Amino acid sequence: MLRRFQPKAVPASKAPFSQVVMDDHYAFLSGLVAADFPAGRAVLGDVGAETRAVLAAIRDILAEIHLNMDRIVRVDVHLADLGDFDAMDEAYGEFFHVGARPARTTTESKQLFGDSRVEITCQARR
Repeated sequence: MLRRFQPKAVPASKAPFSQVVMDDHYAFLSGLVAADFPAGRAVLGDVGAETRAVLAAIRDILAEIHLNMDRIVRVDVHLADLGDFDAMDEAYGEFFHVGARPARTTTESKQLFGDSRVEITCQARR
């Protein structure tokens, strides 16, 4: 059975998508960018800061559905400039324990919402 969920950790969007969709086994999180956050939390322009902000929001969303970062099985990272890979990777590594890191794909996506430099989406095992 599918369940759609709007977490308190991020503002509701009028866009035609669900922030979180869960089935009996997985939680699928839509992509998040730093521009999605309310004023004061948005940290645009620094890939490391944006990565930390997005992953902190993902951590908060997972906590709302009683999961933690170790339950993430797959991550897709989109960078506006693949040259920012090392800065993103350093910040990303702060959120995952060695031995519990998810599978990941990183690609370059030239235009991300709100002039963000990084967008992250993931799937977590329930």
